[in-house]
Amino acid sequence: MHGGPSPHTGAVDLAKTPQDAAPHGAAAADHRAADVSADDGRVADRRDAGASHRERAVLPVPLQDALDDFAGHLEVAQGVSAHTVRAYTGDVEAMLRHAVRHGAGTLADLDLATLRSWLTVQSERGLARATLARRGAAARAFFDWARRARLVETDPAVRLASPRVPRTLPTVLAEDAAARLLDAARDAASDGAPARLREWAAAELLYGAGVRVGELAGVDVDDVDLGQRVVRVLGKGSKERMVPFGVPAGRAVRLWLDDGRPALVTARTGPALLVGDRGGRWGQRQVREAVHRLARAAGVEDVAPHDLRHSAATHLLAGGSDLRSVQEILGHSSLATTQRYTHVTAERLRSSFEQAFPRA
Repeated sequence: MHGGPSPHTGAVDLAKTPQDAAPHGAAAADHRAADVSADDGRVADRRDAGASHRERAVLPVPLQDALDDFAGHLEVAQGVSAHTVRAYTGDVEAMLRHAVRHGAGTLADLDLATLRSWLTVQSERGLARATLARRGAAARAFFDWARRARLVETDPAVRLASPRVPRTLPTVLAEDAAARLLDAARDAASDGAPARLREWAAAELLYGAGVRVGELAGVDVDDVDLGQRVVRVLGKGSKERMVPFGVPAGRAVRLWLDDGRPALVTARTGPALLVGDRGGRWGQRQVREAVHRLARAAGVEDVAPHDLRHSAATHLLAGGSDLRSVQEILGHSSLATTQRYTHVTAERLRSSFEQAFPRA
């Protein structure tokens, strides 16, 4: 392929919500509540990852084999994202190492007390509630799989409780603020610099199509139909969907394809739509950095790519789109995930009412 709502709101699939793609089975509900980690959780994960590389060899063979098989189960049977596989296997490995330090040699040696002591240690280290909840969910997913694979007779994690994560409303830019950010990207690209054209195209698709940052980074040139103004993306659980985008996004992508991308293409580029300065596929980290820069340049609240997706969803609903349509656009597996944007819209209406109505 090559080739919505208001000019800037051709939006359609926004935010990386944890609810969208959880490992199947007993831990699915836990995953929906736990996939978002705070900054301190990410730091702790990196610290654990370093320790994991140093200590991985000390895992007894039965535990290491179980960990490897669980990772394969997530990748093949469940089809979850690479990010979720890394997070869950990292958490389970940390749990197993904790158990080994307390004398465990096989999965049968792990009991509820061991799992509770592991989470207690994490809590005492000051990890965020979201991180603790995700780790508890990982333990439940692992033992649910191990029981069904007949590696254990009973599931010690069935009664493992973890902190409830308060559901916070997503960060949403006002429509005029979103327009200022996109205008800033367009104005910066007016000099024709490939990097600026790339940033403009990326920002327009993040908001105008509401795609996740990982979905955007994975888009190939042939996934874009500029005539129909739709883009094909591969979402969570390897689910493919077609997402519409508006005229401004189409204009930005066209200029990037005509004037920006050819200047950066090399023999190693391949089919990637967004190409980095060295010719490789533009990664998620670079997209995030670009969005932060554009927010500063526009003088709006600092936002991440996911916040542009949140904003597009909220603006779609505020503009009259029905929940089911927005659900399909965003690629949400559950309507409940999409419904949270109605709360954002309601809060905005309430705030406007209280500010403007004399008898509020």
